[in-house]
Amino acid sequence: MAIYLTKESKVLVQGMTGGEGMKHTRRMLAAGTNVVGGVNPRKAGHTVDFDIPQFLNGPGGVPMTVPVFGTVAEGIHATGADVTVVFVPPAFAKAAVIEAADAGIGLAVVITEGIPVHDSVAFHAHAKAKGTRVIGPNCPGLITPGQSNAGIIPSDITKPGRIGLVSKSGTLTYQLMYELRDIGFSTCVGIGGDPVVGTTHIDCLAAFEDDPDTDLIVLIGEIGGDAEERAAAYVRAHVTKPVVGYIAGFTAPEGKTMGHAGAIVSGSSGTARAKQEALDAAGVSVGSTPTETAKLVLARLEEGR
Repeated sequence: MAIYLTKESKVLVQGMTGGEGMKHTRRMLAAGTNVVGGVNPRKAGHTVDFDIPQFLNGPGGVPMTVPVFGTVAEGIHATGADVTVVFVPPAFAKAAVIEAADAGIGLAVVITEGIPVHDSVAFHAHAKAKGTRVIGPNCPGLITPGQSNAGIIPSDITKPGRIGLVSKSGTLTYQLMYELRDIGFSTCVGIGGDPVVGTTHIDCLAAFEDDPDTDLIVLIGEIGGDAEERAAAYVRAHVTKPVVGYIAGFTAPEGKTMGHAGAIVSGSSGTARAKQEALDAAGVSVGSTPTETAKLVLARLEEGR
């Protein structure tokens, strides 16, 4: 079992025929993802050929052909797709997510960065009303190692295991995956660092708590906002599995935006220290570096044996 994404997931790619869409569709196929089609109204009826390196199954390329549909609804009708990955430019992302939600897709993974906040607010509200889960925007997506990969997370740096990972930061997602590559992960979810995101730390904590194949949860946050403080309160009230955390931004200058749009600190609110204290109070082991965080994970797993 995993959360949100399994080997049974059928994935559409909105923007597959663009440069980034092509590159990452090829990587997703190489990871074993069941990519059933792309979406581009101007190229409907065409197909795209991919020469796929077999990252998971040894050397050698495998040719694969993926159809292009004019709309998400046509793709769902033809293939039974239940996941879409959005690579379209920021100006078109709102329409792309709304189209997917109206078509009845279950999960929309929005990789696009630079989407105006008011557009994100609009498509999140629309998707929620339609019953579509959104991950992102401005996120690396999610991966269930050995089963499926929806987004841009490298699939060859870890293996299947029993750790669940939820992170605001794409880069730190990759680093923790690599640091704990010998243990492996059930699912890794990059929720994105924008001020407004669809799926939150709390959503993933709840899903990992209910996942019988997840033994321990890693929570990665960063400065700005209060998502980590709210996650700490949720852990205290609802999570029985061990949680290990890491907060990026201890050395960030106050009041300065750092990379992610949501990473801005005002006064003492949103500081790394405040988030660490909230997590500590909830019984979460918090590392001072990614490497120390990985060591804390190993220690907590050893305690559980």
